[in-house]
Amino acid sequence: MAISVVKGLEKLTLSSWIQQAKTKAEQGQVADRIPQLAKAYPGWFAVHICCESGKSISLGDTLCVFPLMSTIKPFFLLYLLEHFGAETVFGWVGVEPSDAPFNSLEQLVADRGRPRNPMVNSGAITLADKLPGKDASQRTLLFCQWLNQLAGCQLYLDEVMLASVRLTRSTANQAIANYLAQTGHLENLETALDTYEQICCLSGRVEDLALLGKLLAIENSYLKSQNRRIVNAVMSTCGLYEASAQFAVRIGLPMKSGIGGGLITIVPSEGAIACYSPALDTVGNPVAGLAFVEALSQKLELSIFG
Repeated sequence: MAISVVKGLEKLTLSSWIQQAKTKAEQGQVADRIPQLAKAYPGWFAVHICCESGKSISLGDTLCVFPLMSTIKPFFLLYLLEHFGAETVFGWVGVEPSDAPFNSLEQLVADRGRPRNPMVNSGAITLADKLPGKDASQRTLLFCQWLNQLAGCQLYLDEVMLASVRLTRSTANQAIANYLAQTGHLENLETALDTYEQICCLSGRVEDLALLGKLLAIENSYLKSQNRRIVNAVMSTCGLYEASAQFAVRIGLPMKSGIGGGLITIVPSEGAIACYSPALDTVGNPVAGLAFVEALSQKLELSIFG
């Protein structure tokens, strides 16, 4: 079956799955390290599904605006692949899954400063150091404009969220950046961290996230097919951190989460499913979003593994 048949599903059915997912969200907790993120109501839930045909469906709290945080990382990788090519990009970071948390310094030290993959913080901070642009603000602006133009979305830099991030800068990210610099993986530590923080504060609605996902799902003339395939593969193995293998079995689709509550799921050649649900599990993945996508994937037999 296919994601396109979602239009044929009664909204009542989808609403039922949403209610079941929201019940499971009670097991999660809103990220509270960043004060502005902690203001999110744990019961919010929104989903936007966009199909190859151009049809879409939205349900829930779709007017909520949230920072993409780590859900931006696949598109960050895509941007650099398009600009520099895979050989150069994977000279900077690896593609191996990690069984350590997304902000693990211990994993980075064990790997002698080479980031495991672009979906963990060490990988994304390393890539932030390589972006085109003279400073963090220009790099973020160029990247945001590129995404909005290609995807037709309306992302913007949330200055209030960024101020909150800067006020409570992650000591783990600072330690990671310091080690990356010590091992020669960063040219400019402060620019890399500032760029990373700004890009994570690019914000929008669940529809914007779905439109981004569609870039990876559908063949198009402005992105190299090989780069789309690479990003989808890395999402499949690394996108949900140490829970990636578990959900590859249960859902079987390329996915990426963020501590802001975003979750993007790619259905290759079919479309994208974006969810917003700020209550997270202990790994840092949105509880309700994963529950909803799992129900949808199993009902429609969406797994890429047949």
